Amino acid sequence: MEQTELTPIQEEVKKRNNKSNAVTIKIILIALLIIALIIPITMVQNMITERNRTANEASAEVQQKWSKPQNITGPMLVIPYKEYIEQENKTRQAEIRYLYILPEELHISGNLETEDLKRGLYDIVVYRSSLKLTGSFDIAYLQQKKITGQEFLLNEAKLIVGISDLRGITEQVEGKWKNETLSFNSGVDNLLIFSGVSCSVSLSDRDEDVPFNIDLRIKGSESVMFTPLGETTLVSLKSNCSTPSFTGAFLPESRQVSENGFSATWKILNLNRNYPQVFTAEKWNIDLNDSSFGVNLLLPVDQYQKSIRSIKYAFLIIILTFVICFFAEVLQKKNIHPFQYLLIGLALCLFYTLLVSISEHLNFSLSYAIATIMTIGLLTFYLSGILKIKKTAITIGGMLLLLYFYIFILIQMEIYALLVGSIGLFIILAIIMYCSLKINWNTPINKR
Repeated sequence: MEQTELTPIQEEVKKRNNKSNAVTIKIILIALLIIALIIPITMVQNMITERNRTANEASAEVQQKWSKPQNITGPMLVIPYKEYIEQENKTRQAEIRYLYILPEELHISGNLETEDLKRGLYDIVVYRSSLKLTGSFDIAYLQQKKITGQEFLLNEAKLIVGISDLRGITEQVEGKWKNETLSFNSGVDNLLIFSGVSCSVSLSDRDEDVPFNIDLRIKGSESVMFTPLGETTLVSLKSNCSTPSFTGAFLPESRQVSENGFSATWKILNLNRNYPQVFTAEKWNIDLNDSSFGVNLLLPVDQYQKSIRSIKYAFLIIILTFVICFFAEVLQKKNIHPFQYLLIGLALCLFYTLLVSISEHLNFSLSYAIATIMTIGLLTFYLSGILKIKKTAITIGGMLLLLYFYIFILIQMEIYALLVGSIGLFIILAIIMYCSLKINWNTPINKR
């Protein structure tokens, strides 16, 4: 059969359709390349996570050899007593139980001297502390023993201080009880505190207000926490750490942070926590750690957390870079091969590998600047070879520089990151929409 000859109008329509299809196919190929770049981005994300895990393992290893984060609980007075339980045969059987008495006043003052220990590439914050615990116990409850039918074993009373990691004790724990000198031994025998030191104390049912003071010299890592056992608990801390993060159930009433360190003061009342001053473990299910408070001693920069935040914007950078390159080839009547788009995308992915590797040796901001300059320099050189127009390549490089700077600002922000990010994306989309109006979508990419 003879082919029907197309009229000039039909030929023009066919040409335009072919041209439009070519642009559509190019856009689809670019979209597929963006999806394919999920693989290298995921690999880089896994690499950052692995390096972060390695840093945590290094920190845990140092803590095992130095001392873990410390939680100071106490002091607490533990008095065993006999409680007579009536049996079915009308006889009374004595059971040994424990009465816990918390301080009426508890004042803790101390100083933390921090230092950075190096483990391979990683720095771990450790500290040495000098703490003084002073206060008093109200023992008037013991005078009610005849009324309650309890027989207190006062000669077996113990004063205990909870220290979460005993390896951190650097000197003998000593103190004063009334006018007696105390010498503590390792180990605590009770249901509330599982690690600490204890000593026997003298008690009389005529005692009412018994003062004490205890000196602690302990070392730890990353954080120090306190449990507010006093009816009124006052804690005053000073440290040379300039990057504290106050944490736990209570924030300090006052704080001062400078380049030379910090000072902070806490005041907690017994009404602020959910357990009484006198109780028995059998009748109260208490987790003292729920009311703990203190401070984390942070490193100035956590490069892995910032790297993880930055790679979340990887697809945004890749999409916008491809859009800029696509507009450049359309407006400049040039052609960028899909393989060249792939190489551009891989260079953008490599940015994050450079960022992580450099930030392990330099601070994050400088590392980000170096990785940005290297990546943009490579892309500008490559695009100038493809487009054969240096001015256009330099313009694209400038746009990418602004984009990377915008992402850097977002990484530094926390509270306003969403607001600034949303406004920035709106402006970027508006610019893309404006530029798209200047393109004749029926014109082939490499022709007028």
